Amino acid sequence: MATSPPLSQATGYGVVIGLGFLFALGMILTTYVLKRYQNEVQTSEMFATAGRTVKSGLVASAVVSSWTWAATLLQSSGVAYRYGVSGPFWYASGATVQILLFATLAIELKRKAPNAHTFLEVIRARYGVYTHIVYIVFGLMTNILVTAMLLTGGSAVVTSLTGMPTAAACFLLPVGVVLYTIFGGIKATFLTDYVHTVMILIIILIFAFTAYTTNANLGSPAKVYDLLAQAAKAHPVAGNEQGSYLTMRSKEGAIFFVINIVGNFGTVFMDNGYYNKAIAASPVHALPGYVMGGLSWFAIPWLAATTMGLSALALETNPAFPTFPSRMPDADVTAGLVLPNAAVALLGKGGAAATLLLIFMAVTSASSAEYIAVSSIFTYDIYKTYFEPSASGRKLVYMAHTCVIVYAILLAGFSTGLYYIGISIGYLYLMMGVIISSAVLPAALTLLWSDQNMIAATLSPILGLACSLIAWLVTAKKQHGDLSVASTGSNNPMLAGNVVALLSPLIFIPALTYGFGRQKYDYVSMAMIRLGDDSDVAAAAHVDLELIPGSTDVSEAELLAEKTKLKRASLIAKTMTGVLTLALLIFWPMPMYGTGYVFSKKFFTGWVSVGIIWLFCSAFCVGLYPLFEGRHSMVHTFKGILRDLRGKGKPPIQGRTAVVDEKSSQDEWTPTKEDIKQAEAVMESVVKSGDAIKKE
Repeated sequence: MATSPPLSQATGYGVVIGLGFLFALGMILTTYVLKRYQNEVQTSEMFATAGRTVKSGLVASAVVSSWTWAATLLQSSGVAYRYGVSGPFWYASGATVQILLFATLAIELKRKAPNAHTFLEVIRARYGVYTHIVYIVFGLMTNILVTAMLLTGGSAVVTSLTGMPTAAACFLLPVGVVLYTIFGGIKATFLTDYVHTVMILIIILIFAFTAYTTNANLGSPAKVYDLLAQAAKAHPVAGNEQGSYLTMRSKEGAIFFVINIVGNFGTVFMDNGYYNKAIAASPVHALPGYVMGGLSWFAIPWLAATTMGLSALALETNPAFPTFPSRMPDADVTAGLVLPNAAVALLGKGGAAATLLLIFMAVTSASSAEYIAVSSIFTYDIYKTYFEPSASGRKLVYMAHTCVIVYAILLAGFSTGLYYIGISIGYLYLMMGVIISSAVLPAALTLLWSDQNMIAATLSPILGLACSLIAWLVTAKKQHGDLSVASTGSNNPMLAGNVVALLSPLIFIPALTYGFGRQKYDYVSMAMIRLGDDSDVAAAAHVDLELIPGSTDVSEAELLAEKTKLKRASLIAKTMTGVLTLALLIFWPMPMYGTGYVFSKKFFTGWVSVGIIWLFCSAFCVGLYPLFEGRHSMVHTFKGILRDLRGKGKPPIQGRTAVVDEKSSQDEWTPTKEDIKQAEAVMESVVKSGDAIKKE
């Protein structure tokens, strides 16, 4: 920013360190409560998969939180500032379809590898060691790029708002996240994701209502519309219809749209964090969780950028804007400073504080998922697979914790280095597809096509990466005459690299598959993946292993029932996600793009209103619905806490055989009707078995 930071460094350190430790303490307490009243001991299975029992509401909130990066808020506001109303929509639709389409892959993963801990385990089960190593590299590159984006974007905002040194922000932002991730595992990420998501939604609604209803300088969609029309006259957008900020027809916006779609396929389909959430979901809740999460997430970048990006454009000529009387420098836009500037112009120091909190929530919630993803890869795909196959549950938990700490330190240093060489969140966001998207198709076909062979799965990502790097750098050199951050970060080179990365495997996969022979895979080896042995961890915690969610294999009857439900869910997923993808990419935006329609004042008012209504629906899906789904567990837990406070001991675990310790067994216990029915059923079964033995 051109002016001094609106907040003090003390505020920055207080939020980054104080809130981080607050969440860590909250998670430590929650972990204790879940262990005592729900028997959720932090075994290796619970740490990596949450017992595979998470319901759809919590899955949806976790998807929203994980997909709400710093880039979601900062980059989307930047494209709104550059291209107008088309930018937020292109960002939102171009990154929602991947979550919707991933729902199909999530169902297939649950069907074909029900005991997998990571997607890479599935790769190894089907193709073997060499392919496994290739996808480990691509998976880790994805996690590294995403984490670097989170830290570079988050630290840039913290520095601009508080003056805290960027290096300090890079190293301190992960501290609280590492603590609560270690104590709570992936369940911690689900629970903190819920809190983070609710707070993000509230702050975005505050910004929206301030800009469009109460702000003295704006105060209504009509006023914003008038100021955007004036801005278009003062500095028309090259490539936009009539140079307007109020049209979907934007040449540069459309280029960004394609880059956005391609890059985000890589960061969803190659990020082990999304597979972790699919694995952690209860089988019947994976599909609704991902569909609800994808549709709920759409409103966040759409409304946030439509509010903050357009508010920045509308208020640039107002003395309240931080860079007044100048426009924002392009480097600041790329660094993601449009949203904080707009927030300061709208709400002063309150806006700066809200932005700091918003970005802190976005960075920490998404980075916790990345830490779990990387620790799962190192624990199960590297350490357990190649170094100690017979590792105990306690050893696996230790390795997972160690990996979280080491990875956080390394990425903090890496992100600091990126800052000092001038690589910002905008550059990383556009580049990620060039690096990782060549592995998307072969990875997806591992679950969807039985004919893809090992050679095609192994070589097509490598060949695709080579082609994408050539296309990217050659285009930059040809257009600009040199290879620099500015030339390689421009739209056309990034477009070339991203498109080649995603689509080149369409040539390599069939050529290598039919050239070297189809595999005709039967998916049996995927189903043979087994759960980890956590008996030592359970024994140390004095809890029966069978009482811990997800720590034992399900019965044949339960497995058959799950497979039937998942087969039906697979058909629904393919149909639903296909229709929603067409709606978001073609049926909704393309008529407006094709006709070159420039929004009228009434249409713009309706556009904003739909965004606000959609965000309220999102708040219901990921804010209220998880509470409704978990009401029985919460009531049971609160009753247990009250019993403890009264000295009566904890109640029996719901839905499981209770193990009552010596102290609680002395208390009075009145059986319920359900308990009596269960006991009668057991006795009847015993009597029948005895009669059968006598007859023999």
